Amino acid sequence: MVQIEWEILKNVLELMGRLGLFCLAIAISPFVGRFLPRLIWRCLQLTQRYINIDAQHAYDQFIKPFQNLIAIAGTFLFVAISLNLLVQYEELYQFLGFFVYSALSITLAWIALRISRQLIRRTVISLVQRWFGGVSEVVLIFETLIYVAIIISAGIIFAIGLRLNITAIVASLGISGVAIAFGAQQTLSRLFGTLEIYLDRPYRPGEYIRINFNPYDEDAYGRIESIGLRSTKIRLVATNTITIVPNSLMADKRIENVSRGKKIVAMICLDFLRILDHGERALVKEVIQESSQVFWGFNKASIHVQFCGSDQQSGTRARIIFFISSVDESSLGLRKRLLELANSSIAHKLAAYNLKFTTPEPVVYIDSPMSL
Repeated sequence: MVQIEWEILKNVLELMGRLGLFCLAIAISPFVGRFLPRLIWRCLQLTQRYINIDAQHAYDQFIKPFQNLIAIAGTFLFVAISLNLLVQYEELYQFLGFFVYSALSITLAWIALRISRQLIRRTVISLVQRWFGGVSEVVLIFETLIYVAIIISAGIIFAIGLRLNITAIVASLGISGVAIAFGAQQTLSRLFGTLEIYLDRPYRPGEYIRINFNPYDEDAYGRIESIGLRSTKIRLVATNTITIVPNSLMADKRIENVSRGKKIVAMICLDFLRILDHGERALVKEVIQESSQVFWGFNKASIHVQFCGSDQQSGTRARIIFFISSVDESSLGLRKRLLELANSSIAHKLAAYNLKFTTPEPVVYIDSPMSL
């Protein structure tokens, strides 16, 4: 009996001692918290010796404006560390830990939100202006993702502090996430389409595009008014109306960006040795069009044939004009090579009809602006 009472007394004394140390830690925690900004400043100075950073600028921009919040976070952090003195008393630890780690998680999340907001305003916005030509809703997407990550991190800190089963929580969140993703499949599809458009940048506001939404209808041609989180607004040239298209649909369609295209006018002259009548001129025009359409990038709309008198009195000159359009220099080089092959095919077919000609000048290439 005496032995049992001694064990109880020993446990009570140990509990009182641990509670006393914990109360002492709470008493000195504000002083420890006030020391935390200075500790961060010393760490920045030490880091500056090994990494090329401006410690003073970083401290003035991201630490000094929030030093009171950082001091509060340091206070709660020291209390949370001191709470481990009571870890063997599970119920007491859970009760006190709920308040301590709640305060710590909320304070850390609030500091991270304030710092990230300032970082976005001073750094991310300038990067978006450099990449996309202006501040758009992509900043809102980036800011929202950062806020969600901060809130999730705060929840993880709270769960770790209370020694909760993180694996079970993550598994339950995974099942819930699958259910939510299945229910919001269309919304997620639009968000992924928006992300793809912002990363790939097939078009920008102010550019003209050509796109087909219905295979049995004509292509839609219009100007990009704006790119939003869920849709793109296109002002159609034919009707001067605005069409709102989901970004998921725009990401799946073949888009022809007319504003980024380059066009070159290629001109070649064929001097026939005799005057051609109307039938022979029609034959020459048909041969030129058929021979050119075999090669990719040439059609009737991009080929014009003009007949006029030759420099020689007893001949006819056929002036062939090719409109070559493309998006970059490499593609233009390919089409120039195809044009040479088309000219060779034209020469062989005209020779088969006994239509002899000469080419007094090489192919002339003239840069031409895209017609919008």
